[in-house]
Amino acid sequence: AFICFAASRAPGAYTALAVMETAITALFFLLYLLRLDQRLSGLFWPLADVFNSVIAALFLLVVCLFAIIVKTNNGTLAGGVFGLALLVLCVVDAVLLFRKISLDGPRGRNTPAK
Repeated sequence: AFICFAASRAPGAYTALAVMETAITALFFLLYLLRLDQRLSGLFWPLADVFNSVIAALFLLVVCLFAIIVKTNNGTLAGGVFGLALLVLCVVDAVLLFRKISLDGPRGRNTPAK
C-alpha cells in the first residue's frame, strides 16, 4: 500500500499512514526478534500488539475507503485495495493474538526453581 500511494503521488495522509504502520510493524517485529519483550517486562507486549493491530485496522479502514472512493488515479485505487487487504490481516492478527494471550496467567517464561 505504501509503494502504491507513494508512486501515485497520493495526498500525504495516505502515505503517512502507510509509513507509520510499516514502521510500527517493523518495530514490533524487531522487538520480538531480538527478544526485547522479555527484557522490557514493564509492559504486556502481546496486548500492546493487539491494540496496535486494532488501531491500525481502524485507521486503514478510514484511509483506504477514502482512497477508493476518491480514486484520484489507479495507484491510489491499488493502494486502497492493498490497504483493505492489510486491514483484514490486522483484524486476523488481533483475533489470533487475543486468543493466544492469557490475562490471568503468569507472564513470560517463569518456571519453578528446581
